[in-house]
Amino acid sequence: MSVLPSESSTSPQTEPTQRLGLYDTWWTVGAAALAACLGLSACAWISLHLRVDAALHTVALFAHLASLVLGFGAVLVADYYALLSLTGRCTLREALHSTGRLHVPIWTGLVGLVASGMMLHPDLGSALTRIKLGLVLVLTLNGLQAGLLNRRMTQQCSTAPASHFLARGAATALVSQACWWGAVVIGFRNSQN
Repeated sequence: MSVLPSESSTSPQTEPTQRLGLYDTWWTVGAAALAACLGLSACAWISLHLRVDAALHTVALFAHLASLVLGFGAVLVADYYALLSLTGRCTLREALHSTGRLHVPIWTGLVGLVASGMMLHPDLGSALTRIKLGLVLVLTLNGLQAGLLNRRMTQQCSTAPASHFLARGAATALVSQACWWGAVVIGFRNSQN
């Protein structure tokens, strides 16, 4: 009668592999930034060649406004948590955790804005429209690095955060607000023409 060896004695102990996430390294964020640049360029090209009827234009306009409420609203909530942390009304850990949960509605809103914006006949010959597209690109790249910054600050949160993290966080929030408000103002002005 032979005895079969146990699994633990015949197979080496291996740790389960962990999937690489978007905000794990600068390389993944850089790849996502490249994909975002290509995606925004493709959307601009499609908008030049896409023709929609009045009914679809109305649906796209509603989706555009709903996406603005979702994305920009979530950004405002994230910045509100940062202010709560700065004023001592919540801990930095709580603010980072809450902000981390807001990435999905922020990105959903931004993607919805870009997708619906393609169907709104943007005038790419207009300087204001090109500035708005530039703001959307900066906003997208800023959002990608914000996710990585949030992850790094959360990992370091057991100690007092380094001043360079806080400075980057403040700069990220300022760039975000400038891009969102700038795009909103330009979008409103373009809708009046």
